[in-house]
Amino acid sequence: MYRELLENYPCKACLISVDIYPEGKYGNITVVSGNRAHAEEVEHIMGYSYVENVPYEVYFPQNMNFEDYCYRCTALKQQIHTYVEMAQKGVWVEAFFLPLNSVSENKRYCMLSYNVSEKISAKVMSEVPQEVSAAVIEACVKLHEAKDFKECINEVIRDVRSFCEARRCCIILVDEENRESSCLADSLRPEYTAVRTAESMNKSFYSTAESWKETLAGSSSIIIKNEQDMEELQRKNPVWYEALVRNSVKTVVLFPLKYSNKLIGYIWATNFNVDKVQVVKGVMELVSYFIASRIANYLLVNKLEIMSTIDMLTGTKNRNAMNNRVSEFDDSKAFRPKSVGVIFADLNGLKQTNDVKGHDMGDRLLKKCAAILKQVFIDDDIYRAGGDEFMIILTDCSFDQVEKKVDTLRKVCETDEDVSFAVGWCYEDGDIDIRRAMSKADEHMYADKKEYYKRVSGERT
Repeated sequence: MYRELLENYPCKACLISVDIYPEGKYGNITVVSGNRAHAEEVEHIMGYSYVENVPYEVYFPQNMNFEDYCYRCTALKQQIHTYVEMAQKGVWVEAFFLPLNSVSENKRYCMLSYNVSEKISAKVMSEVPQEVSAAVIEACVKLHEAKDFKECINEVIRDVRSFCEARRCCIILVDEENRESSCLADSLRPEYTAVRTAESMNKSFYSTAESWKETLAGSSSIIIKNEQDMEELQRKNPVWYEALVRNSVKTVVLFPLKYSNKLIGYIWATNFNVDKVQVVKGVMELVSYFIASRIANYLLVNKLEIMSTIDMLTGTKNRNAMNNRVSEFDDSKAFRPKSVGVIFADLNGLKQTNDVKGHDMGDRLLKKCAAILKQVFIDDDIYRAGGDEFMIILTDCSFDQVEKKVDTLRKVCETDEDVSFAVGWCYEDGDIDIRRAMSKADEHMYADKKEYYKRVSGERT
């Protein structure tokens, strides 16, 4: 009876039926029929001929959010407008769900009208309720004006949690290349004590975050708002489901954070107010775009800072970082330690290794040297001062502590066939002159190197 309506509708449209069960549950969702524009779109996007009376997932990716729209439109008679990315097909879809009168109480109908585009539309994205736009604009202002990145992100997350009336809101960053995750921001309702802390999520959370990708299955979000959604989640991701149950989580809204099509993390809220699920979705969807951009910029700047201060071969700090640290001792406003120990460790025999065995072996030797220094000077600053020279700075230490670590370094090298350091050190407290300490340590190191080559020369003769 709706065929004439569909054929007279100029835009892409199809008729959808939903089997409605008691207690707010639903069953089969079927694309009953569609107009010519819909049939042509199916053949263009899907690559196969259009047929009628098929499960919705034949034409649209299986998605709990899509099912929820169909249920609320048919059973609750709600008109729904949404704009989502169909990542599997590389397109954006603007959809309108319109309720239709139904003869049967157990089978309800709606019309889905939609537009498809390959690029995201800023105009469509901006067409949101005032409540949503106000929250998003406030978040954007804070993200733009912030001087302290982490403080700003935490404040925005607190605002999002408050808006969603959620128990918890969190951002997890993921590094897919190194299979690592870290908690960037975490906001909890004041009276709530989380079973899993933000610190624990830094250690062993990557596998959970990795599972979200498969659960999303190309969808723009995961929204769990009732018992039926939880049952579906149990089927798709039983491990995560069990974790949510253990933490008394009944509702979840989760969005991936992407920048330039690269996944950088996730933002999610738990036990939110399901009565305002659409505005919650709208706020988190838009905020995730701006947060992802801000995070990507932060990560890039952080990476550049690391590259400017870290020696890429050995992983120790580089000469630039060393010079900056030394300059801090001249700054009257900078923190001044009560004592300092300066150690120079110069690798013996690197030139010979490079000449005889090649520079690759020389690089391996330098990496091994750095590993030994990191093992001995665990909490201290280690710098690669030159090609074969390292400098270590110890602050607020005692004379005995510096001497003990130098002795440990020498003992480690005595048992290693490849690594030999010429070592010199100096300790100062009270009126510290870092350059004077460096000069004395350097003199002692060269004296030690001279003794090394005298000893090696004697062994050869």
